Amino acid sequence: MQSALAAASRAYPSKPSPLAEPPADSGLRPVMGDQGLPFLGNTLEALADPLTSAMERFEKYGPVSWSGSLNMNMVTLIGPEAIEAAWMNRSKAFSSEEGWEPMIGPFFRRGIMLMDFDEHMHHRRILQQAFTRPRLNGYLDIMTPHIEKTLSNWQVGPGFPMYSHTKDLTLSLATEVFVGASLNEAQAHRLESAFEAAVRGGQALVRADVRDWTWARGLRGREYLQKYFRSEIAARRAGDGDDLFSVLCHSEDEDGNTFGDEDVVNHMIFVMMAAHDTSTIALSMLTYFLGRYPEWQERLREESIALGKSTIGYDDLDALPSLDLAFKETLRINAPVGMLFRKTIADTDILGHYVPKDTLVAIHPWASMLRKEWWPDPTHWDPERFSPERREDKVHRFAWSPFGGGAHKCIGLYFGGMEVKSIMHQMLQRFEWSVPADYRLDLTYGTGPTPADGLPIDVRHRRVGG
Repeated sequence: MQSALAAASRAYPSKPSPLAEPPADSGLRPVMGDQGLPFLGNTLEALADPLTSAMERFEKYGPVSWSGSLNMNMVTLIGPEAIEAAWMNRSKAFSSEEGWEPMIGPFFRRGIMLMDFDEHMHHRRILQQAFTRPRLNGYLDIMTPHIEKTLSNWQVGPGFPMYSHTKDLTLSLATEVFVGASLNEAQAHRLESAFEAAVRGGQALVRADVRDWTWARGLRGREYLQKYFRSEIAARRAGDGDDLFSVLCHSEDEDGNTFGDEDVVNHMIFVMMAAHDTSTIALSMLTYFLGRYPEWQERLREESIALGKSTIGYDDLDALPSLDLAFKETLRINAPVGMLFRKTIADTDILGHYVPKDTLVAIHPWASMLRKEWWPDPTHWDPERFSPERREDKVHRFAWSPFGGGAHKCIGLYFGGMEVKSIMHQMLQRFEWSVPADYRLDLTYGTGPTPADGLPIDVRHRRVGG
């Protein structure tokens, strides 16, 4: 149904027109685009296939274009120069809080991504204390035995649903590493279900608190998470745990500033979302590409075996350079966060185009990393493009940008890399896998491109010495 509506949207005759006329004598050009369907605009085609929709608009209008979306206008930015303007925000004309609020505000309000300027920097300085190298080492110590136990219980075989199992693993890791091991199985399941509902709520098309619909389930999930974290704060402040929840209860910046109780609650809910969803996509798709390219799977396996450790510490990550190449290429070709949003809070310009105040702006790093203007043979999975001899990412500082940029660059990027690599290091030594020759990847779209069918691939236990 959605695909049919998207096709109708593409077929609807909508003439190119300017978003707004630039001020006289400004020397700026208008942003060109089209409205699409009445009220819906181009929303349906963007939801059905956001990458194709973005690529078509780039071909038609260039790196800065506008489209209609649910009775409002949205400017889309594609290409490193265009996204740099919004991320660096030198004129402070772009608000991350106002850009994200319509999308995920009810579920992740007051998370670090939904803050701006001085307040954002104040919170980020405190939050950063939870992601220092010693803290990451501590999280990995918690994570490693959980990964070992989970992988040893996988019932692998033909058609093993890799995405589904990866999702379960990263969600349980987020619960254990971020919330702590004090949860019993029932509590952990209830917390994970509430968290999952909140994540899915932000992707709902019908945004109303109606019955048991996605948006309503998301609101109830948010309410449960708030209730749980509030009830635990006093005990965490009195304790000395190494989980993220406990760390946030004690974190302070160099001036002695700390988080209040509600700050801890809001940051916990947001960080769990940011860490889980993106890591799930990155890990499952890395597994997929290693199944498609067995020579790379074997190259990474030999590297991991040569390390001589069944599990790795944080200091071992630099000893796995091929894994790093494959990880970076997977993030480029299948970005875990497809689009990021801002809203203009003042008239501004982007690459010489006039963008008026109160305009929603969609930053599209995924499309940017798949354009031939910046990447040779962009749709081919080729980890060597990041090798010291080639370094194709050096064409522009934002040519490779899966973690965002500027003041809002992902605060958990090192945690995410550590998590994916530590899991993959163990998988390579336990298993071998392949993708059936006739399998065609079927993607759906949430925070990023996600396997819609659970990603069934053929997995078998690796023979010792084989």
